[in-house]
Amino acid sequence: MELHQGTYRIGGVPALDIARRAGTPVYVYDAAIMERQAQRLKKAFSGTPTRFMYACKALGNVAVLKHMRSLGLGLDTVSIQEAEIGLQAGFTPEEILFTPNMVSFTEYQRAVGLGLHITIDSIPVLERFGHTYGADVPVCIRINPHIMAGGNERISTGHVDSKFGISIHQLRHVERIVATHGLRVEGLHMHTGSDILDTEVFLRAAELLLEMADHFPQLRFLDLGSGFKVPYKPEDIATDVEDLGQRLAERIRAFNAQREVPVELWFEPGKFLVSEAGVLLVSVDLIKQTTATVFAGVDSGLNHLIRPMLYGAHHGIVNVSRPAGKPRIYTVVGYICETDTFAWDRQLPEVQEGDVLAFLNAGAYGFSMASNYNARPRPAEVFVKDGKPLLIRRRETVEDLLALQVEQAL
Repeated sequence: MELHQGTYRIGGVPALDIARRAGTPVYVYDAAIMERQAQRLKKAFSGTPTRFMYACKALGNVAVLKHMRSLGLGLDTVSIQEAEIGLQAGFTPEEILFTPNMVSFTEYQRAVGLGLHITIDSIPVLERFGHTYGADVPVCIRINPHIMAGGNERISTGHVDSKFGISIHQLRHVERIVATHGLRVEGLHMHTGSDILDTEVFLRAAELLLEMADHFPQLRFLDLGSGFKVPYKPEDIATDVEDLGQRLAERIRAFNAQREVPVELWFEPGKFLVSEAGVLLVSVDLIKQTTATVFAGVDSGLNHLIRPMLYGAHHGIVNVSRPAGKPRIYTVVGYICETDTFAWDRQLPEVQEGDVLAFLNAGAYGFSMASNYNARPRPAEVFVKDGKPLLIRRRETVEDLLALQVEQAL
């Protein structure tokens, strides 16, 4: 979102116009920012064969998925339902990676039936998969490197206590299973978590996977997950993907020079592609002053954007209605019957009832983590593409909430 001549715009369209036409709360996504981020990644890793599989758990609207495919991206899915929606959006099975965790074996069987790339991250599943399919279906194996990354255990997935992946210390056990069942290992996977600043974390992960590569002669790709950090505050720093791309390309080129079959690098970016593209527009319903605090209450809450409450995440907030107003301090809160505080003591241009506020960097894990808590409907979604706002999900109604409630004998 940009402030141009006193008006906040999203993809060139005045944000207030979108709020008036779609109502609030509403998620708004800028297609041009997604394209900018995708092109930045492609350019950064142009020195070596690389595939980017969009992690659709970040934002899974079909219109967004179609846009990602038009940008030349594949799809990373963590449930069979995400994979089925990806197929509906036009992705081919070869373009979809299935990377679940702690799911029933029936999901793997459905993924095999759909022809997806399949990642396995536990010894029991690997054994059962080998017994069931042998060499007929290639697999990717997810390794837990016991690397703490991102600085936050709630979004770090490669540390020793994580439920994700097969411990790197169980490699010998993995080799026995592979040999016993003749498994065809086409990929090695490692994802250490989100908000990684230090490129050395990716380089360490790559070195670990490269050390294992000789144990799997049919290897086609190394998947380093993602975790590229994007800035949420003006002073934030982000992952230097250009430096990472250059350094990894040099290492992979040297590695491939010694192999008959070269390996590709795969990544699963989600937040990096859509976070900055998304804005949540809300309306101010109430200004409430107590003895200690001035609250700005909005028509949304943790049911629509839970990241500040769940992760302590920071989202920039702007007053779209009066950008030039006199600065005052507000605590911005939601309408849920919980402590759903979006921001404490945030300086904003003077806020009045009826103003439209925008939560920035709301494209990733915003709508996709929304709920109907307190029987609140989920918001609409708008996609701004080529300067045109498109409604890509209508606002839910009470009728929608009741539609699946039934009373019948089992």
